[in-house]
Order: sequence, then structure tokens, then C-alpha cells
Amino acid sequence: MKKLMDLKRIHVTFVAFFAALWILTAVAHAANPKYVFFFLGDGMANSQIQATEAFLTQRNGGQAWVAEDLLRPENRLKLTQMPVQGMQTTYDAYALMTDSASSATAFASGIKTRSAVINMDSAMAPSTSYKSIAQLAHERGRKVGVVTSVSLNHATPAAYYASVPHRGQTNSIATQLAESGFEFFGGGGIVRPTSAGRSGDTENDVWALLAANGYTVLNDRESILALRSPSMKQKPGRPTPMSKVVAINPVLDGSQAMPYAIDKPAENLSLAEMTEVAIAHLYDRRGGKGFFLMVEGGKIDWACHANDAMATIGDMLDFDDAVGVALEFYKRHPNDTLIVVTGDHETGGMTVGHALTAYTAHYDKLLGQQNSHQHFAANGWRTHRETYGCGETLPENVAMLDLIYEAFGLNWDDLNDYQKERLQDAYEMSLCGSNSNSAAKNRYLYGGYEPIIVTLTHILNESASIGWTSYAHTGVPVPVYAQGRQASLFSGFYDNTDIAKKLAQAMNIREILPVQK
Repeated sequence: MKKLMDLKRIHVTFVAFFAALWILTAVAHAANPKYVFFFLGDGMANSQIQATEAFLTQRNGGQAWVAEDLLRPENRLKLTQMPVQGMQTTYDAYALMTDSASSATAFASGIKTRSAVINMDSAMAPSTSYKSIAQLAHERGRKVGVVTSVSLNHATPAAYYASVPHRGQTNSIATQLAESGFEFFGGGGIVRPTSAGRSGDTENDVWALLAANGYTVLNDRESILALRSPSMKQKPGRPTPMSKVVAINPVLDGSQAMPYAIDKPAENLSLAEMTEVAIAHLYDRRGGKGFFLMVEGGKIDWACHANDAMATIGDMLDFDDAVGVALEFYKRHPNDTLIVVTGDHETGGMTVGHALTAYTAHYDKLLGQQNSHQHFAANGWRTHRETYGCGETLPENVAMLDLIYEAFGLNWDDLNDYQKERLQDAYEMSLCGSNSNSAAKNRYLYGGYEPIIVTLTHILNESASIGWTSYAHTGVPVPVYAQGRQASLFSGFYDNTDIAKKLAQAMNIREILPVQK
């Protein structure tokens, strides 16, 4: 009898144990967000964020040096108002100043690798490939989207679907895009869709591969925006729903990237609008297993490389608007959504403050710049250069002085002697191909950019109290912001490879990263 009672107790204990285990598993599973957003501001760190908020304050009628004005919610970026904040290191396997390929690999696969390598090991001749968190999520039934303001086969977006030993193998990257099966790609175009980018690259016809793999390519504003309506998710005249879409903006620059936000053509979608379209396409009203969406503000980096603060701020605001779209989605699905925002590295050595302005800030001066350096090069400067030849000095050329004022709000008579000297040297270099400076000095001053244009942005920026120390990436740690289900994972100070691991944990991916292909 006692033996029977003992058996019953054991049976009850086992039942209780497994019931508790089932409850804990169910609770743990319920804690995993169904909808995961990862926003990456390429080249974005604290300086880009603070400069943008100071500009917002000035533009909204406040003063960029008054704390009360700076702290008003309408003068803050949406991303800095997210409740969970952390900080991550950005160096790669062999560089304190990472490049976008190795940093994206850290975010996507959870490994350190060499600069220029995407989702492969750090050996001199990489041979082992790794799966990204987007690929792992897709294998588990989540829909996946990739949105970027640069080309779709650029280094950062590539890390979510491709593995290559060098980011320059753009045709191979685009081939893997076409073979990924991801449900949505949007933003820029495709670089070298039918030719090799460098030695060892493929020469596939990516357009043909996309069609063969069931992708619909859209490249006009109306048809892309139509994806926001559930009834329009199928192509007119065809019964087959558009389950896989590549949405490319109609107007792109020579690198197949979207123009800077400050130059946005009316027929293009903004990064925020493209994010809206991606969400509408990925969201399944019938339930499903959710989605993972990566959104890159890629041209923040390009603007910082060129030391153009206004172009940087314009793309920062466009990026933050895209974050705002996700935050609106979060309001409708607060228990099922995770949003993470960070940068991959800082670019340009941007500083909030300059030797000429000391403790003062004059962000009102930035309001005089109408377009990006790139737009000015292709329009005002191009026309001037074709009209005027080498020989005339800058102070003598009234047309150029007028152009400088119209495009940048800079008045020649308000500049100090050193600024005038620099502009004259840069003007000679741009028009004549030489000046009185040494080659080393010109490399330092212009960094490979058009001398007159980069000098104009430098002078405008320093007048506003913004400085630059580099035309490349820097090695400072970068902030992380998070909101929603399991956002607490992203507090603290950690390595950039930990972001992939934290995202994997949040999405209930139980394999230990990195995961080999």
C-alpha cells in the first residue's frame, strides 16, 4: 500500500514538474516579440544626434544653446526618447576604425571579421560563411524585409542576406539577394546587376534571377505606395499575389542610392514612406509568425564622409521619421513589438563645438544651406565652372560670391581673413587644378572632395560651431536605443557582436551565434 502511495506521489510530482515547465516555456515564448525592427544609422553616433537636435531646436523657433529649448519633446529626435539606452563598441577584428562590411557582419552574424568582409571569417582568405539573424529568422517562418537609402547590394544591407570575401563583389551580393527568398527589399537600386564588380565576382543577370525567383520589381512611386493597401498587393492583370517585392525609387544617384533627403525629388519615397510600405507588405493580418525588418539610413555616412552637416542632418531627420513609423506600429502592437536603433560607427569625426566658436553655438547659420554638396556640384558649381575658366580670383568674381551666398548663406564680407584665404585656395584648386599649397596640404584640406565645395561646408559648419576631424570612420563607441518587448536586453555597455546575439535571443533563435552556413 505504501509503495502504491509513493508511486502516486512520484506521478503527481512529475505531472506538476512538466506542467510548470510547460507554463514557463509558454511564458518565455510569449515574451518573444513577434515584430522586430532593427534601425541602423550608418555613420551615426552621439555628435550626429546632438547636432540634429540642436538644429531642430533652432528650426522650431528655439535657441540651440538654451537647455529649456533643447529639452522640449518637439526638439528631440524620436529615437533619443526611447526608454532603454545602451552603448556598443564598434571596432572590428583588425581595425579600431571599422568599415561598414565588418560592422554589419557583427550586427548580423555576431562575429568579428576584417574590414570589407561580409559574413565570413577574419582570415586573410576567408573561407567560412555564416548565417545572419535575418536568415535564421526567415528559416523559422518570419517574413523579412531590408530597406536602405543606399543601393540594396551595398555593404550594410548585404550582411543580412549574403556572404562574400569582399564587399566589392557586388554582382555576387545581388545574386544572393535574388536567391534569399526575403519578402521585401526597398530603397535604392542595384549596383552592377549584370557585370562583375571586381576580380572573383560573378557576372549574372540579377534582373533575370529576380524574375525567376518570383520577385516583382517596382520602380515608381504610385505602384510602390499601393503596397500599403492590402487590396493592392497583387499586380494589375495578374492573379498571382506579389509575395516578394523589390521596390526601387525612380530617381537615384550614380551609385544607385537615393538622393540626400535635403534634395529629395517629389517622385521618390522617403525612407519613412518606404518603411511604411515594408511594414504593410510584411504584416500578416491573419496571424503568421511575424517579421524582422532592417532599415538603414545609409546616406548619413556619405554626408559625414563629405563633411556636410546639413546633408547629414537632413538624412538624420529622414532616418528618425522612419523610426517614428515603427513607433506608431508599436502603439498598435505594444506587447508584440521590439524596436532597436543604433549606428555602425561614427563618420567624419564630427564635433559639437569648434575652435572659432568656443562655447557658443550658431545653428541659425545652417539654415542658409539649401541643398547638399552633391546637388551643388551637379548644378550651381557645374554651371559656374563651365562658364568661368582659370585666372580670375575669387574676390573678383561677383557671380561666384553671389552663388556662395545663394547656396550656403555665406557672405564674403562676413568671413575672417583665414576663411577667405582658404576659399581662394580652394577656388583656384577647383578651377585650375593647382594652387600654392603643397600636395600634402591639399590632401589634408580636401580629402579627395571638390576643394571649393568641401571648403564651403567646412566654413559654414565651423561658423555654426560644428567641426570635422576626418573624411573616414572614427572609432568612438555608439549609442543604442530600444523600446518594446525585451528591450531591456539592450541596456548597458557591450560589443557590437552582442547586438546580433541579443536580437537572436529576443526572436527565440536558440542556436548559438555565429551559425555556419
